[in-house]
Amino acid sequence: ISFSLQQDVIAGFLYAILILVVFHPFVDLIDNFNLTYKYAPLIIITLGTAFAMTAVEKIEEQLAGLRIAKRFTLREEPAYLLDIDVSKPAQSESSRFVAVSCSNKSIRVYNREMLNFLREYSSRPGVLNGVRFAHACDSLVFSACSDGTVKCWDIRLATQEAVQVFSGYPSNAFISFDINRSDVIVCAGTEKVEKDVFLVFWDARGITNCASTTKEPLGVYSESHNDDITKICFHPDAPNLLVSGSTDGLVNVFDINKDNEDDALLSTCNSDSSVSFIGWSGRDYKQVYCMTHDEGFCWWDIAQLDTEEPITLLHVLDVRDTVCIENGSLHYLVGGLYHEKADKLFLIGGTSTGNIHLISCGTDGLSLVGTLGGGHSATVRSFCWNLTDESLLTGGEDAQLLLWKPGAVERSLTKKASMKIASSMQKRVRVHNSSLKSRKK
Repeated sequence: ISFSLQQDVIAGFLYAILILVVFHPFVDLIDNFNLTYKYAPLIIITLGTAFAMTAVEKIEEQLAGLRIAKRFTLREEPAYLLDIDVSKPAQSESSRFVAVSCSNKSIRVYNREMLNFLREYSSRPGVLNGVRFAHACDSLVFSACSDGTVKCWDIRLATQEAVQVFSGYPSNAFISFDINRSDVIVCAGTEKVEKDVFLVFWDARGITNCASTTKEPLGVYSESHNDDITKICFHPDAPNLLVSGSTDGLVNVFDINKDNEDDALLSTCNSDSSVSFIGWSGRDYKQVYCMTHDEGFCWWDIAQLDTEEPITLLHVLDVRDTVCIENGSLHYLVGGLYHEKADKLFLIGGTSTGNIHLISCGTDGLSLVGTLGGGHSATVRSFCWNLTDESLLTGGEDAQLLLWKPGAVERSLTKKASMKIASSMQKRVRVHNSSLKSRKK
């Protein structure tokens, strides 16, 4: 019988209570050892935690047991697969679509189960950065563009034209973006131009079928970062919370419901390096974490901002020197995923030959969970985790899109692409020597 985490914890508590009931006749004997009823809650909690730990181990085994279910290779015009998102499932339904942002300035949309190609959208001559589906409508897909716009396409329509264009200010070049949980606010981050760097906001409501309908910004935040804003991530549940990361090394948490930028800035954490990835984790998503371009990792507990407790949960300068991989190595980090059922944060890294390492993250450090091999033949650049069916999508520099599922068997094996595609894209790596700190409002 396979139990979910919740079932395991409940079973643990019930088992602990059963033990107490069974041993009730021996209370006098227990009292002789000073084990009175006042310790019952502690015993229940301890045994329940033990069962919960076994559930986490089951999740780790499941992740390590991921196998290739489907693969798709871009052969016509090979490109790096830079970002992946899956459509948000409606009620109990599973996700229907996958969108991939490619280095050839296009977004490609696939059927999620079979990886059949459905649509392609181009941003030429601009460069697309990131891809996101709307939360309430799985046919709307967004991407930021270096031409100073965020575009929205409707995959139900045959047209290649965007159904909505969110226009920025002159000289804006967007390199990051996200849309909030309620699909009301779109936010994009810019490259630094002279001394200016912005978080730009739009009202996303009222998307129409009229091609290229343009919206002007609601406003900007301009004081909280002083260099390129590389990542933006809205809170998974609270539509007013936003975290941003930059090459200035700062990770900022905002409450956009506040009247001005200064009041909106809840916390500033310093990663000491150029931020490459950010995310939310923990119960109720009260933690934030980031990775850096020189493979560092930082993890903070925002719930401790109003206490005397330190907010830093873990700070690793170089993960490559920390994670022990037998008969292998770790070359880079791709990102992180928070597993809600296990209440556990995992990191995803890899090697230049395409192996994918799954890393468990705890306040006591990092440890290898498992390695996924036999899929990619070059650096993995993107991934997307789907909690609904415990599957993982990955994209790499070998132009391959892979779907991994627990215990899957790949039925149609295709010859793996062995080439690493040439690209003019370069990482920005700027290491900062300032100390790790936080700002409380």
